[in-house]
Amino acid sequence: MVKVTKVGIIGAGYIADWHADAIAATVGAELCCVVDPNAAAAKAFAAARGVEAYGSVAEMLAAGACDAVHILTPPDHHRSVAEECIAGGVHVLVEKPVALSGEDVAAIRTAAEAKGVQFAAGHNFLGLPSYTRLKAQLAAGELGRISTAEINWCFPLGPLRAGPYGIWLMRDTHNLLLELGPHLFAFCQNLFGTPEILHLELSNYVDLPGGGTRPQNWRILARAGGVDVTFNIALVETYDDRSITLRGSSAMARLDYANDTLVVTGVNTSDLVLNPLRNALSQSFAHLREGFVNATRQLTSLNQRSPYGLSFRGMCGEVYGAINAGRALDARFSGESAEAVMAAIDAVLTRLPAETAVAKPTGKPKPTALVIGGTGFIGRALTRRLAEGGTHVRVLSRGKTGPFEDIADKVETVAVSLCDEDALTEAMKGIDEVYNLAKSDDKTWEAALENDVAVTERIARAAQAAGVARLIYTGTIASYDMSDPDRRITEETGFGEDTEARNIYARSKAECERRLMTMHAKTGLPVTIARPGIVVGAGGPLQHWGIGRWHGAGAVKIWGNGKNTLPFVLIEDVAEGLILMARTPAAVGESFNLIGEPMLTARGYFAAIRDTLGARIRISNGPIWAFYGADAMKFFLKTKVLRRKGLARPSYADWKSHAHLSPFDNTKPKRVLGWQPEADKSAFVKKAITEAGLFGF
Repeated sequence: MVKVTKVGIIGAGYIADWHADAIAATVGAELCCVVDPNAAAAKAFAAARGVEAYGSVAEMLAAGACDAVHILTPPDHHRSVAEECIAGGVHVLVEKPVALSGEDVAAIRTAAEAKGVQFAAGHNFLGLPSYTRLKAQLAAGELGRISTAEINWCFPLGPLRAGPYGIWLMRDTHNLLLELGPHLFAFCQNLFGTPEILHLELSNYVDLPGGGTRPQNWRILARAGGVDVTFNIALVETYDDRSITLRGSSAMARLDYANDTLVVTGVNTSDLVLNPLRNALSQSFAHLREGFVNATRQLTSLNQRSPYGLSFRGMCGEVYGAINAGRALDARFSGESAEAVMAAIDAVLTRLPAETAVAKPTGKPKPTALVIGGTGFIGRALTRRLAEGGTHVRVLSRGKTGPFEDIADKVETVAVSLCDEDALTEAMKGIDEVYNLAKSDDKTWEAALENDVAVTERIARAAQAAGVARLIYTGTIASYDMSDPDRRITEETGFGEDTEARNIYARSKAECERRLMTMHAKTGLPVTIARPGIVVGAGGPLQHWGIGRWHGAGAVKIWGNGKNTLPFVLIEDVAEGLILMARTPAAVGESFNLIGEPMLTARGYFAAIRDTLGARIRISNGPIWAFYGADAMKFFLKTKVLRRKGLARPSYADWKSHAHLSPFDNTKPKRVLGWQPEADKSAFVKKAITEAGLFGF
C-alpha cells in the first residue's frame, strides 16, 4: 500500500491552484486543507477543491489537519510561517523566494533539521522533464566541456508599468531580484555549484508613480564550477525568452524552460556542403519532436500537463517521494541548495547602487474623498486628479503604502478590510464622496456573491451609516449584451433578464448594480453608477484583454475580425467623469456609460501602435464560434471529468459580446454631467499610445 502524506496549502492566491493541481497528480500526496486569513478566499478555494478551510496556521496545526504544507504567503512571511509549521512537526515546502536572505534560509534549515522534518525549496522549474534530460546529457559528457552558460529571464513584468504598486514585489528594487532571481540561480547552483558574483549592471529604469525608479534590465556576470555564467533579466514588453544556453566543446544545448523544450546542436563530420544542411535539419527535427511531444501531452491531459504545470508536478513528485520513503531530498530542492541560492542573491544585492530617497512632502491630509481600489489603474488616476483639484483623499488598500509618496500631504493610504463593515464606516467618517472601484476575480458564482456582491452592499451600508453625500460605483460595460451590431447601447438599454448566461464578472457587476439601485429606491442611498469602456492611456497595460487574447507582448488574437469601432476611453477622461458624477446633483440614482468618441477599431489601434512606436504586433482574427466551442469543451471537461463545481456555463452571445459589436451612445454623460471626452483623434492617439509607455523601453 502506497504511503500518503496529507498536505495543506497556506495562502489561497493565484499560485495555489498550480500547487493544488500538482499535489492532486502526485502519487503519495493528498491535498486536505487550505489556510488563509481572508476567509472568503479560503472558503472559495476549499469549496472548489473539497478540502477544509482554516483562518490561521495555529488553527490548522491544532486540528492536526496535515503532515506537510506548501507555504505560498508573501515572501516577507515565509520564515515565520515556516518556523511555526516546523515547530508543529510538519514538513514544509516553501515557495520561492524561500526567504529574504541566506541567513533566514539557514534558520529555517536549522529548525527543520532539529525537528526532524523535511524542508524543501519551491524551485519548481528544476522539476521539468526537459531539465532532467539536460542534466543527464551534461553528466554523460554529451556536451563536452562547458565553457559558458547564459541563463535568461526575458519576460514582461506588467506591474512595472501598470501596477499594482503596493504589492510586495514592487515595494523595493531588492524584491525584483528576490522574486525572479531564485529561478535563475537555482539552475546555476544545480548545474555548476554556487556562483561567484563578478559584476552587476542595471539599465532601462522606469519611473514609478509617487516617485522612485526600478531597473527593467539586469545583467549579472558570475563564475561557477569553472564556467562563466551570464544572468540576463529583461522585464520590458519583450519576446518571452526564459532559457538556458550551455556552450560546450562538443555541442550547444538550449533549454526553453517556459515551454519545456530542449534542443541540442552538435558537430557532425560531413563535408563543407552537407555539414550546414545536416546541422539545420538536426535542429529542425529536434524542434519538431519537442513541439509534437508537448502538444500531444497537453491535449491528452486536458491541458493539465502544461510546461508550467509539469514543473510543479516534477517538484512535488520528488518531494513526496522523499518524504514517504524517509530519504534525503534531491539536491534540486534541498535546504542546502536553497541556502546557497539565497547567498548568491545576497551577494548581488550588496552591489545594488543606493537609491535616492523619495522626497515626501510634509503636512497631514484632511481627506473629504475616499477611493476604494485607489492603487489600481483607474484608482491611481482618479486619486491624483482629485488631489490636483485640491481634494484630499483617503485611499483604502490592502497595505499601508501606495503610489502617492510625492503627494503624501494630500493623500493618505489606510489598510481596511472590505469584510469589516464597522471599520469601513469609521474610515468614511468625515468623507463627502466615496468611489468604489473594487472588483474581485472569481471563478464561481458563489464566490462572486461573497467577494463582490456582498462587499458592494457592505460598502454601501457603511457609506449610509457614515453620512456620505455621494457613492460612485464602477460597474462594467461587459454587463451589456454587445453581440448585436445593429443595436446602439444607451444607459436605458438594460442588461436583459438572463444574466445567468453571462460570464461571472459581467453577471456579478450587474447584480451589484441591481442591489445598489434597490437600496437607492428603498433607503435613499445616494449612489451613481459608472461604466467605463476600454480604458487606455498612461499607466495602463499593453496587453489589454478587452481587445483580444494575448500571446506575449507581440501577438494577439482579437475578439472577432477587429473591424468594428471599439468603445475606447482615455484614463484621464474616466477620472474626470467620475468626479463630475460625484458633484452633479442630477447624477444621483443615475448610471453613465463613460465611452469616448468613436475613434479606433482593434486593427486601427494596433496600426497606430505600429505607426507611432514602430512596434509591429502580430494580430489574427478570433472567430467567435471557435472561442465559444473551446470554452464549451473546457466547461464539459472541467465539470464532468475534473468534477469542478460552480463554473459559469458558456454562452455564444456572451462570447460575441467580447467583440463589442454594438456601438455606444455617449450623449447622456455629456448632457447631464457636462463631460467632454477627447474628440481629436491625433490627440487621443498621442495620449493613449505615444505617451503611454506601453512597452517600457
